Amino acid sequence: MQRWSVVVPAKRLDVAKTRLAPLTATLSGGAPAAHRELVLALLGDTVAAALASPAVGLVLVVTDDPRAAAVVTGLGARTVGDGPGRGLNAALEHGARVARADGAGPLAALNSDLPALRSDELAEALAEAAGRPRSFVADTAGTGTTLLAVPAGELDPRFGPGSAAAHAAAGAVSLTGRWPGLRQDVDTPADLAVARRLGVGPQTTGFLSSTVG
Repeated sequence: MQRWSVVVPAKRLDVAKTRLAPLTATLSGGAPAAHRELVLALLGDTVAAALASPAVGLVLVVTDDPRAAAVVTGLGARTVGDGPGRGLNAALEHGARVARADGAGPLAALNSDLPALRSDELAEALAEAAGRPRSFVADTAGTGTTLLAVPAGELDPRFGPGSAAAHAAAGAVSLTGRWPGLRQDVDTPADLAVARRLGVGPQTTGFLSSTVG
């Protein structure tokens, strides 16, 4: 079975996950470092879970942030700079082109904020995706997308507000597996609380234990 190449976009830490600011502003005197550390923890746990999935052969993180790059390469991922600099979908397309140029087979785009992701969930979702030309996993709210999978052809990502409907309109099939960790992205403090109840990875656990309790 050919393993998947997973492209993960990661913004610069200072401008990522701005809706978590109400939480991070209360930590460590509201120092920007607390926000950066939380974003790094979410990214690290997401990438670690993806790398541990038997369905995944490569995780390629698209980022211009040196700290994010250092964390994910330390876990075993590859990185490429955000050459286009034109937002999330352009970054994903760039990463997909780099992966394809290196001989990647099936491609998937994965959110960077899935700290409760389990490697077996990702493997199950990708196994279902393998039999479809294009498919996606919607987030818990049902409006966003956490995973877009394309076994062959162009990635054509449509992430952003209303991305679930946008991907469906473009011909992608919505995968219906339960996969709570794969669906639970973290945009707000309430999302983080839900992810924590599901069971977050070690980096997010360490951050929360040292700052939130």
